[in-house]
Amino acid sequence: MTAPQILTFGCRLNAFESEVMRGHAEAAGLTDAIIVNSCAVTAEAERQVRQSIRRARRENPAAKIIVTGCAAQIDPGKYAAMDEVDRVIGNEEKLRAGTWNFAADAPRVSVNDIMNVRETAPHLIAGFEGRARAFVEIQQGCDHRCTFCIIPFGRGNNRSVPIGVIVDQVRLLVAEGYREIVLTGVDITDYGKDLPGTPALGEMIKRLLALVPDLPRLRLSSVDPAEIDPALFGLIAGEPRLMPHFHISVQSGDDLILKRMKRRHSRADIEAFVARVRDLRPDAVFGADIIAGFPTETDAAFANSVSLVETCGLTWLHVFPYSERPGTPAAKMPQLPGDVRKARAADLRAAGAAQVTLFLDAQIGATADVLVEKERQGRSPHFATVRFDRAVADGAIVTARIIGRDNDILIAQKAA
Repeated sequence: MTAPQILTFGCRLNAFESEVMRGHAEAAGLTDAIIVNSCAVTAEAERQVRQSIRRARRENPAAKIIVTGCAAQIDPGKYAAMDEVDRVIGNEEKLRAGTWNFAADAPRVSVNDIMNVRETAPHLIAGFEGRARAFVEIQQGCDHRCTFCIIPFGRGNNRSVPIGVIVDQVRLLVAEGYREIVLTGVDITDYGKDLPGTPALGEMIKRLLALVPDLPRLRLSSVDPAEIDPALFGLIAGEPRLMPHFHISVQSGDDLILKRMKRRHSRADIEAFVARVRDLRPDAVFGADIIAGFPTETDAAFANSVSLVETCGLTWLHVFPYSERPGTPAAKMPQLPGDVRKARAADLRAAGAAQVTLFLDAQIGATADVLVEKERQGRSPHFATVRFDRAVADGAIVTARIIGRDNDILIAQKAA
């Protein structure tokens, strides 16, 4: 009899929720099971999920295979129809402890209407397997309806975690030795609008850092430039524990495409956000999500996305070739050929890689406090991967002197 194995796909929120499920499943005594925590952000993501389910069955013919996550929530019938799958569980159900006490007569499919969920239940976890940093869920769902996005139908509407629960979770993880916390969710800059007093993200973070003074590093998973509150700008300017790496939900550098995506920002808004943050914190670095080959995207519109990467110095891009999602407005728009989408995605990744090289080369000769993860390697405050030239302690924050670059990895010596 073996403990459950969890296969996690997709976002950092799924990584957090996998640890919640791990605790519930182990407490329930579930054994010889494989839990697939799926993603539905693109058709490719779903293809990988289904492929992994089939592989898991071939390699573990006697195991119970349980599928959950966004793909299972959006189309439970698709996964219930797979011969390899024993049970399908929705995104709300997977986080309930009682779900994992499987009775013999338990339904094979347990997926409710996620749009009817109004609260996010608190979950405290003591750590993450094989990680030096920990993710903490601060909100669920999304109130916006971008034309390309299916995720609200997998996650529901915006639901924020109360500040006290977040503080308790961070305190627990810091006590367990974690030196960096990543605040995660579906739309974290929408945090607090559903809570009493409507505390904004920056206000919550300010309280969190004051109440957990032993936390050395705090990082944000992703930000929407249309929702940054004044308190967050204040923290960017004056709080050294907030890491200077900001991953932006950009999606396109062309204004017409942004309108067709139903985004709430323009290209100028992105440029203004980057300029303001750099004015407040000159060492800030930016990542971005960008979609390549959105329906109706012309060569000129795509060139605007590439130029935005170069103008703003966007690094560590998450580039997605546009993927039709049935049920979304964009799926009904005139589509670009798949080879065009792939080629544009490759060009965007190359533009982002060039910006990474420029940034990394500028770090040579500088010092950085590196959170060591494993095997002499870790992350700088700017999210750059740093490898030490000799052994250093896992989980420690080590002051490093950057002495070179090996492709996209900085080489460092421990500072004297």
